[in-house]
Amino acid sequence: MLKYIFVSGGVLSGLGKGVTAASIGFLLEKRGYKVSSVKCENYLNMDSGLINPIEHGDPYLCDDGTEADMDMGTYEKFLGKNVHRHNFITMGQVYSAVINRERNFEYKGEDVEAIPHITDEILLRISEAAKKDNADVVVVELGGTAGEYQNMLYYEASRILKTVKKATVAHVHVSYLPTPSHLGEPKTKPTQLSVKFLLSMGIQPDFIVCRGEKTIDARRRERLAMFCNVSPENVINNPDEDTPYAVPVTFEDQKFPHQILELLGLEDKSADLTEWKAFLSRVRTSKKKTIEVAIVGKYFATGDYQLRDSYAALMDALDHAGWANGVQIKTKWINAERIEKGEATEKLLDGVMGVIVPIGWGARGVEGMLKAIQFAREHKIPYLGLCYGMQLAVVEYARNVLGLKDANSVECNETTPNPIIYMNKLQEENKLRRAYGGTMRLGRWECKVKEGSIADNSYIKYSGYDDINKRVVGERHRHRYEFNDAYAKAIEDKGLIISGRSLIENLTEIVELPKEIHPFFLGTQYHPEYRSLPLKPHPLFLAYIRACLDYEKLVQ
Repeated sequence: MLKYIFVSGGVLSGLGKGVTAASIGFLLEKRGYKVSSVKCENYLNMDSGLINPIEHGDPYLCDDGTEADMDMGTYEKFLGKNVHRHNFITMGQVYSAVINRERNFEYKGEDVEAIPHITDEILLRISEAAKKDNADVVVVELGGTAGEYQNMLYYEASRILKTVKKATVAHVHVSYLPTPSHLGEPKTKPTQLSVKFLLSMGIQPDFIVCRGEKTIDARRRERLAMFCNVSPENVINNPDEDTPYAVPVTFEDQKFPHQILELLGLEDKSADLTEWKAFLSRVRTSKKKTIEVAIVGKYFATGDYQLRDSYAALMDALDHAGWANGVQIKTKWINAERIEKGEATEKLLDGVMGVIVPIGWGARGVEGMLKAIQFAREHKIPYLGLCYGMQLAVVEYARNVLGLKDANSVECNETTPNPIIYMNKLQEENKLRRAYGGTMRLGRWECKVKEGSIADNSYIKYSGYDDINKRVVGERHRHRYEFNDAYAKAIEDKGLIISGRSLIENLTEIVELPKEIHPFFLGTQYHPEYRSLPLKPHPLFLAYIRACLDYEKLVQ
């Protein structure tokens, strides 16, 4: 019989519910259980594809083209396996399905109401995800925090599942224990109040995971146990760690998975964490050396603060590759608009060992990105362009090497006389009918890589090919604009190599400069960052960080 674990959050967002859910799934799979990971999002969007990254962070792109919440990436990184469309639920999907059924007369004239129809749809989607994943246990992360009206029906569905449908359910509540600097002790009251709200909804948490700056002591564990109606041993410490990847070990040391399995009526088994602990050792050792890499983008600011989540997958990929190379990556955030407004590129990029231009949309900041790319190319600083960064690398080359000063992407200038980057016919049709959501070139597409290229050498060296004999690799895509092949010959005649093309459409996927011209200048139309795993960093990121380290030796 399928078992359920619901993971909720309290007090504030950003505590690490996703890491908690992923860590639980990881530890159960290490014990031989098949786990399905499901994220329930509150918003009425059908997916995360049209949400501004500043609003909700970097959408995570799955192999099947699903544009999901970045927690889905956390599941892939911890569990080492792909998640799919069925693992991601939004309230928009749920309402849309119910309304469509009502219009099709599937409810046979019943009043259609939030309970039971919306809650039944939620539970149906969770169970279907578990079936598709052939799971023994499904770990369901509830988006938002307890007390938000947007997620009430998710909580009600979990209550119905346990109380009415008599399923075996464990509820894990992740909550914050702040430590005010003037007091110096973790305070339990916010968590007590969060649990009281859960109780008001008819949900008694079985476990409380205590997030905070400090480890809680026996006194506070007992206090939480008393006021939150849980056993003291079910109050789990989860203080800030030097890396989120340490959380599974923290849980294992407290016998948290044993307690979960006991509650679910499942046998506990031994878990071999040798490989994971060796990886954590590499992470910690790598912190002895740091290099700085500039990220030139435009999705940084939220009010007066800088935002990491807008490029979450990229940051993870850099970390993975850095640790594998024995180095910690320090990122220098550069808003491209600062360059557009006149700040000197040389000054902003001073001291960095590499430059990256990541994903982006629209004309804002583009001229600043182009100047940064030009500087990296001319000063032989390792450069990696991802999607938009690849497109702009070609535009920059066309302007400053081919002499096409008015070269541009039609995304930035629809009337440019030299549309180096353009929109193919299918995407033009989508745009005309305002079909934006889910209509880009999405998901995994196969790419044929040119033999002897930097990309080819990287995939071979780090075992990245799906088929090494055919030099074919499947990578994830999320874009609407393409390189205009009418300029391919002119570009290649001037030294920029098209080193990868899509297997089916023959579209440009990779561009690079030969090593004798530049130590590492490479752009991909696809997104290698979404396929990077902590135990298997992406080959192109590994090669890029290696190039940054070589560059550091040259300039020192």
